[in-house]
Amino acid sequence: MNQAVSPEPPVTQATERVRVMTLRRALGAAGTLAVLGVALYVWHSGRFNEQTDDAYVRADWAPISARVGGYVAQVSVADNAVVKAGDLLVQLDDRDYRQQVRQARAALAASTASVQAQQAVLVTLAAQLEGQGQAIARAAAEREAGGAEARRAELDWQRYRQLIGMNAVSAQRAERASTTRTQAQATLKGADAGWAMQRARHQVLASQQREARAELVRREAELEQAEAALALAENALADTQVRAPFDGVVGQRKVRVQQYVSPGLPLLAVVPVEQAYVVANFKETQLEHMRPGQRATLEVDTFGRHWQGTVDSVSPGSGAVFALLPPDNATGNFTKIVQRFAVRIHLDPVEPGTPRLLPGMSVIATIDTRTAQVRDEH
Repeated sequence: MNQAVSPEPPVTQATERVRVMTLRRALGAAGTLAVLGVALYVWHSGRFNEQTDDAYVRADWAPISARVGGYVAQVSVADNAVVKAGDLLVQLDDRDYRQQVRQARAALAASTASVQAQQAVLVTLAAQLEGQGQAIARAAAEREAGGAEARRAELDWQRYRQLIGMNAVSAQRAERASTTRTQAQATLKGADAGWAMQRARHQVLASQQREARAELVRREAELEQAEAALALAENALADTQVRAPFDGVVGQRKVRVQQYVSPGLPLLAVVPVEQAYVVANFKETQLEHMRPGQRATLEVDTFGRHWQGTVDSVSPGSGAVFALLPPDNATGNFTKIVQRFAVRIHLDPVEPGTPRLLPGMSVIATIDTRTAQVRDEH
């Protein structure tokens, strides 16, 4: 059974016009909201952001060189090898340095024995001086006794001489008293000479002791020189092993086995990639509100992703100030050029497995100066 289908009413021109006007109003409202959103973002956040693409990853890498000269016996690392602080990088031929250590140790042993022998001499002289003091005391006592005996004999002789004049004693007794007087005087002179000799002997020993002490000081100085020579020889032996000063990656490896190296000659480089940071060069017009501690967002060209960091410091001068030949604007024609200042940015710790930033990579750095501006506005 067939049914008749009624045709759809045709769209009138007025209805189409209303539809177009409604669409235009909706699009206009959406565009207005988008513009307001962008303006609101710029007002609240965008106006605080300072950005530059003149930024690069840096690391405080160190050229490694030997402190002593010699032939290379072993190279323990390859190009781009990861090393830890203290790892052996290069071993120099140390045969001569080992013999120098043996020679220095022998000289030290000889100096030590020399000092000990001189100390023994001083001990002997001290004992002799002590004994000489006792000898002087004994000689002084003998001298005093001899003096007393001489005085007594002198008095006896004087009395006997008076008695002889009075014929009270015999001539024989007077002669005996005279003889005793002469003997006492001779004994006194001998005691005086012995006392003087013991004192002179004491002075000689004291002089020898002073000389021995001076000799001990000289030998002790030689001992210190021998100790210093041994320390230098041991340091030179230890320096035949060139070790990594810190954790990093080996680069610019120029050293080869059997190569003769001189002190200070660069052998390779160790780059501490885990301690990388970013140096961003901002225009001087962007530095007004830039302060250490502000947050930074870093977009690395290599990976196309963002890292976070914190402003560490701002350079005290522009790049032109530290140039090898600074510009002299006081002469000739002058053209004003906006200067750039290096800003150091410390990277936040990242999760394990995150790609490592290598020195030299290009970065787009954006610093949020909001904190500093809010502080300044208040």
